[in-house]
Amino acid sequence: MRNVIIFALLAAGCTTTPVGKPPEFSPPERAAEREAMFNPSFPDPARTSALGPSPRASLWTGERGSLLGDRRAMQRGDIMTVVIEIDDSAQISNSSDRSRSASQGADISQLIGIPQRIDERLPDGASSSQLVDLSSQSSASGDGSVSRNEQLTLRVAVTITDVLPNGVLEILGQQEVRVNYELRELIVTGFVRPEDITRQNEITYDKIASARISYGGRGQITDMQQPRYGQQVLESVLPF
Repeated sequence: MRNVIIFALLAAGCTTTPVGKPPEFSPPERAAEREAMFNPSFPDPARTSALGPSPRASLWTGERGSLLGDRRAMQRGDIMTVVIEIDDSAQISNSSDRSRSASQGADISQLIGIPQRIDERLPDGASSSQLVDLSSQSSASGDGSVSRNEQLTLRVAVTITDVLPNGVLEILGQQEVRVNYELRELIVTGFVRPEDITRQNEITYDKIASARISYGGRGQITDMQQPRYGQQVLESVLPF
């Protein structure tokens, strides 16, 4: 039992970064982008027949390799650039105020002598002339505000990993930059329309459907910012 406790304490204090070594890059051999480049989609027969045969030396062909050809990413395995320029700010403020007061009173001074007979049986100082006298007052006020500001400017190359039956392109891009013992990684996924891709073979993030943008890192700085595993377990178990 003692050995189990010691092992648990050691495991709770371990870090994800190897001691004395920088974090390793993700192996590109296992990436989905490399798989898409090695296994591109078959050429579209309708698109190929529409272009028609033409001499390779001509400058006016519509082929992608010609001078005036469309070099935008269109097929599985092609690469494009995603421009991420997020500068969002939101501010919400609301307040409410409510008050209410009410007063009720009932007085019976004469009713065929009944109040006088009741007064004879009441204790000294009590009278039935003011039978009911009620008053109430309530008030409530609330005030709340939300303020948020986010700014992110990045450019990343992504790869078309699949072409859906309706022509929409599924993209995936991963970028890793290591500085000393900290590795920053950027991941972008989503779906884009071919017509939204500019002639510069770029697309902005706001034209990506189901966009998933992750910008984080791993290394010594990230490990120092995270509590130890044992502390996380205690915080999730302890009710106070």
